[in-house]
Amino acid sequence: MLTPPPPAGRRRSRCACVNLRRASRAITDLYDAALRPCGLRVTQYSMLRAIHRAGTAMITEIAERLALDRTTMSRNLRVLERAGLIEWVAGADRRARRVRLSATGKRLMERAVPYWEKAQAQIARKLGAGQLESLLSALSDLEHLARQP
Repeated sequence: MLTPPPPAGRRRSRCACVNLRRASRAITDLYDAALRPCGLRVTQYSMLRAIHRAGTAMITEIAERLALDRTTMSRNLRVLERAGLIEWVAGADRRARRVRLSATGKRLMERAVPYWEKAQAQIARKLGAGQLESLLSALSDLEHLARQP
């Protein structure tokens, strides 16, 4: 599939960072709009989904899966906790608190998944399945490259 030219009056930047950030904001807006009926933002959905997949997990484990620093993760978890979407589970010792979805969080995830799938399908349809897989692979490669010492 051919890539359309940039909107009139805006030249395509040669900077990978500028283009990735621009694309990230646009895709985030698309997913946020899709998830709006559930009252979630895609960042919240991603956290809830990671917690759901883990069953129960320590903050550090979820932060690593989402490539977030622990402070950002803690701040975002507080928002989810205040909304009643997650709950804390005591670990083997006091420092090892674990998080899991609450019953409310599980119900919201069940409701949210079809909205996420709709946004995902829209992107796959517009890019084509092959180009989407290539994009996901390239993004994974870029993340790995950027994190190398």
